[in-house]
Amino acid sequence: MPNERPDLLPTPVHRFQLGQFEVTTILDGAQRRDGISPPFGIDQDECVVSALARDNKLPVHAFENTFTPTLVNTGKELVLFDTGNGASRRSSGAGFLRNRLSLAGYKPEDVDIVAFTHMHPDHINGVWEGDQPAYPNARYVMGQREFDVWSKGDAIPERRADNRALFLRLISPLAEEMTFLAPGNDIAGGIRAVEAFGHSLGHMAYMIESDGKALLIWGDVTNHYALSLQRPDWHAAMDDDRVLAVTTRKRILDMVATDNLLAIGHHMPFPAVGYVERMGGAYRWLPLTYQLKV
Repeated sequence: MPNERPDLLPTPVHRFQLGQFEVTTILDGAQRRDGISPPFGIDQDECVVSALARDNKLPVHAFENTFTPTLVNTGKELVLFDTGNGASRRSSGAGFLRNRLSLAGYKPEDVDIVAFTHMHPDHINGVWEGDQPAYPNARYVMGQREFDVWSKGDAIPERRADNRALFLRLISPLAEEMTFLAPGNDIAGGIRAVEAFGHSLGHMAYMIESDGKALLIWGDVTNHYALSLQRPDWHAAMDDDRVLAVTTRKRILDMVATDNLLAIGHHMPFPAVGYVERMGGAYRWLPLTYQLKV
């Protein structure tokens, strides 16, 4: 079998201009997961979930889970949204964000702000590199509610016990360097926190606006471009408050579709940038192609 030609492989970095801002998505990695129900449509008959997969020309026995953090360069500050899977998961196909910054022309020291959407492992594992902060010059921002519920722990689902231990080990030591947000707060000029509770109890999305152009970084409001996004009312195993997550999905997807917003989703197919279109009583994902280039 011939060796792969690195020059022919797709780059794991995607960059575009949003007004005066430069936005870059970086593929932290991808993992194969067995089965589709669970984790998707756990309140539905398995054959219904399989039918939706087949309608989208997808396999019914497995899916690919991708992880895509985002960088926004405002010209004044470089903001990183989520830190990916980190070193502990590099042997399983993810955790390459920090190593791939150089492909985007950045160094870890260039990051001014690390903004978290929420505290699940694939978003916080990469905040440390060994025993040192992975982004040594950055300050940290996250939702006040998200920090509080993970700190107290009594509302965290039992299945997230290991996740809470990870939070206490990785995030709690950074508390004095944190800026805590309420929905509507700005973290930098043109970047505003948006309430998106449900997937985690204090999950935050972020609205990016420059020169009349807008983009929503929605984190994990929806976790699959078909099996979750097309059926926002279906429950997903990875949501911490499944009822609230449905309400939030419907609200966010309605906003993105109605306002014709560009969106970035952490688990959308790389480069994880696209639009949402109404499709009957539901939605579909329209990936960004060349719209911003011509």
